[in-house]
Amino acid sequence: MKRIYLICLLLSGFVAQAQENPNSAQAQENLNITFSRIISEVNQHAEAYDRLKYSTEHLGHRLTGSENGRKAEEYAFKLLQSYGLDVSYQPFSSESWARESLSLTFNRDPIAAVALAHSPIKVDLNAEIIDLGNGLEADYQRVGDKIKGKIALVYLHILPNSGKDLKNLHRSEKTALAEKYGAKGIIFINSVANNVLLTGTASITGQLINIPAICIGLEDGLKWKEALASKVVKASINMRNKAAKTQSRNILVRMKGTELPNEKIVIGGHLDSWDLATGAIDNGIGSYAVMDIARTFKKLALANKRSIDFVLFMGEEQGLLGAKAYVDAVLKEGSLDQIKYMLNFDMVNAPTGFSTTREEMIPLLNAQGEKYAALDSTFKNNNAISVGLHSDHQPFMLRGIPTGTGRGGKLPNNAGMYYHSNKDDFSLVNKAGLTQTIRVGAAYLYILANAEELPAKKLADNELVDFLNKAGLKEPLQISGEWRWGN
Repeated sequence: MKRIYLICLLLSGFVAQAQENPNSAQAQENLNITFSRIISEVNQHAEAYDRLKYSTEHLGHRLTGSENGRKAEEYAFKLLQSYGLDVSYQPFSSESWARESLSLTFNRDPIAAVALAHSPIKVDLNAEIIDLGNGLEADYQRVGDKIKGKIALVYLHILPNSGKDLKNLHRSEKTALAEKYGAKGIIFINSVANNVLLTGTASITGQLINIPAICIGLEDGLKWKEALASKVVKASINMRNKAAKTQSRNILVRMKGTELPNEKIVIGGHLDSWDLATGAIDNGIGSYAVMDIARTFKKLALANKRSIDFVLFMGEEQGLLGAKAYVDAVLKEGSLDQIKYMLNFDMVNAPTGFSTTREEMIPLLNAQGEKYAALDSTFKNNNAISVGLHSDHQPFMLRGIPTGTGRGGKLPNNAGMYYHSNKDDFSLVNKAGLTQTIRVGAAYLYILANAEELPAKKLADNELVDFLNKAGLKEPLQISGEWRWGN
């Protein structure tokens, strides 16, 4: 009897050692089994494609602060609840904005145009147009006081043949520059052929801006840009919009960790969209992927060492409002240090690798990604470092938290051309690509939630300043007022 007892003790010790050692054969086999279960479940039972189709066709756009936005919040809440998940709302205040009417003429010729949020609620402006090229600081310095009282005509991206290594700014930052140098308005030339019109926010803060911001099509814009070289062009802008304080809601699912419940991984994507179309690509494919990742974790009853927050953010398009509200809440609670990593899925499709903001993560992602790639042929384990702004990872990154997403895939059906436009509808969505996003996203999340240790730690303020400087983000953050470290 004693011998049997001793054997049992030895066996239990062996199993415990195998469980504790992430490099043991048993641990590797367990990881392979979990990856295989994720792949099988997603391939056979993923719901995101059908759920997104229903949402775009029956609920419409998901503009923050609108009735449609409220319906989208409720639909997502009930869907997650139907999966047996613990769901809650996280309300926050925002300035809702909606367009009413816009008339734009150049030298009395009507121009097709769309207003950018959060342009003023009433504009009646007649002024001369000045060509400001790319709309960067150097362009304003070139014209000096000539822009004062005028309307800036700028290219949304970087004009061809502008020189090497010019870094573009977000439309909100270009608008802030226009206002800083005394312009009375700004007109953006979209870069997509066939006069496709684009909307988006021109506000950094999510509050109303002081000058009108407008987008016109590529062909119209280049035609008048050429005209400006030889004659005076005057624009007339008559614009009406609506704005009001409103309450929007993030949708939050919490899963408690089994061994490290006070360490947390946040995975999210923005549920809101613009109103010109139904936001199938931006960001239906991201937000509905996140919901299906949560469904998969619940269905498979995956045990995660760390806690996980699944978040569907509202107000991303108005200035990352939902993500900022989430970060503000954890700062108020004093629990920011519990967040060890943030995964953001914004317009991700068919990823073939992992992206991370921190180079310390690459060895772990390469090693675990190699194991996943052996089971999923769509995944090539081409992992890389990528650091940028203007999506829901930003408020986390600006607090020193490592962030990441999927990389390597392409948007389907040239969908990137129709970002924020009236053509972003469900016809652009590819089911195989969306399913791949769910598989890869679930694997990435499982790796983070169960790693013995995450190599990338939260950066202290001095380390964060060096990190942001190295990434070339100081200038846009200064323009936006989010650089909090002085000069």
